[in-house]
Amino acid sequence: MGVEKSMLSFADQIVHVAQLMFDRKLTDLCGGNISVRDRDQIICTPRYAGSRMHWNLSPTDLVTGPIFDDVLLKDPSFSREGLSHLAVYRAFPGVKAIIHAHPHHVLPFCAARKPIVPVIKATEKYGTLNFISDAPNYSQEQADSIISMLRGQEERIEKAAAGVLMPRHGIFMVGADLYTVLDAVERIDTNAWCMIAQKLLS
Repeated sequence: MGVEKSMLSFADQIVHVAQLMFDRKLTDLCGGNISVRDRDQIICTPRYAGSRMHWNLSPTDLVTGPIFDDVLLKDPSFSREGLSHLAVYRAFPGVKAIIHAHPHHVLPFCAARKPIVPVIKATEKYGTLNFISDAPNYSQEQADSIISMLRGQEERIEKAAAGVLMPRHGIFMVGADLYTVLDAVERIDTNAWCMIAQKLLS
């Protein structure tokens, strides 16, 4: 009998989810990052988790530090997207986990700057995913734009998950727990494929 997901430590959950995401083409070697809130601490995948570590992580690879302090921003192992993770955790107490990813079927929408509209019942609860404004990667401007787009979606966040698209980049999804956010990322990737397939069918 397997171990219940709820019994896994946050670090073990991140390691498990990272491998699932890579195996299921929900992110790539180019990047992405995963984090969890543990009270006033953040636990996050390290920089180069994809390109150098190929998402083959162990709990000791993860980076941990305070949310309400900028000390991690000076840590060379901290993910470059970490600034946005910290900013979102500070702005939304209901956010317990964040996934930034490059899902296989979502990326064409990011490249074309086309919003992802729910076309299957499984994604209705997330609404339409829209784009943050153009901003330098890993910048405070990017973090501010993510927060602005998530405002008003607090109920979605606390019940399940909410997300935004990043121009030419990927998806940034937040939610009530890590496995709920993972579920949302895959549902949205499936929805994106259905939108593409609809065009082919017509």
